[in-house]
Amino acid sequence: MSRDLTGTVALVAGGTRGASRAIAVELGRSGATVYVTGRTSGTHRSEVDRPETIEQTAELVTEAGGTGVAVRVDHLAPDQVRGLAERVDSEQGRIDVLVDGVWGGDGHLGWGKPVWEHSLEASLRMVRLGIDAHIITAHHLLPLVIRGPGGLVVEMTDGTAEYNAAFRKGTSLAFYVAKAAAHHLALALAEETREHRCTAVAMTPGWLRSEAMLDVFGVTEDNWRDALAEQPHFAISESPAFTGRAVAALAADPERARFSGQTLNSGQLAEIYGFTDLDGSRPDGWRYVTEVQDAGRPADTTGYR
Repeated sequence: MSRDLTGTVALVAGGTRGASRAIAVELGRSGATVYVTGRTSGTHRSEVDRPETIEQTAELVTEAGGTGVAVRVDHLAPDQVRGLAERVDSEQGRIDVLVDGVWGGDGHLGWGKPVWEHSLEASLRMVRLGIDAHIITAHHLLPLVIRGPGGLVVEMTDGTAEYNAAFRKGTSLAFYVAKAAAHHLALALAEETREHRCTAVAMTPGWLRSEAMLDVFGVTEDNWRDALAEQPHFAISESPAFTGRAVAALAADPERARFSGQTLNSGQLAEIYGFTDLDGSRPDGWRYVTEVQDAGRPADTTGYR
């Protein structure tokens, strides 16, 4: 299947780093013009306090063969998102692919703390980042997506709908609610945009080797396997490019409407579309987590990548 997205206008909200950055780059690699938004620019850092910037992502998009445009936006600020919509409308007249990867709440997670012990401020902040910001973004940007038939909306999350059907023990209530909300956002957006022949899905990576995750283990993308000594199950991890390739393949699929309302994952789409991770493998992360890691079995990726 051709993955040529030349002439496609995409917007990746929260595209500063991680899977969203890789999605922006892979859309660009397929020829798209990609607007990259987020709170961290060359002159301002968000609460995440990491060095990656939207300008860097836009540069990577352009280097890959697309056209990257960085726009600093706080997606919790309706006026800023409205201004973003007005700018894209003026410059492009539409959005063909909208990816909402807004998050930045990992620093508030409070691993394993029940809601009464968890910081209330941090809990509410995660809900705001994971739900409010996504609704604000949809409100202002969807009019550009539905302007023509066949638009694609991707709500980024953590976990498949099946995995998140039960509480994620060891996380926290607000994190769980914020991430599980993406499944319902996809269902609602699929229904609300149906008459415009749009496709709306939720999308989750597997165990993502994001910039932050690599830093946690003190490794790089080149030597990430050194982390297996500390965490053997990290063997199932995947690069951000794997999710980027998944979304780019979905965007190029003329039959993608068959997925509308569903929560998809990178390993699932790799089997459907035939792409691989950077090392040539196809990690099936969520099946591994369920069948091996959570089942208490020894780390072994045989049959899972």
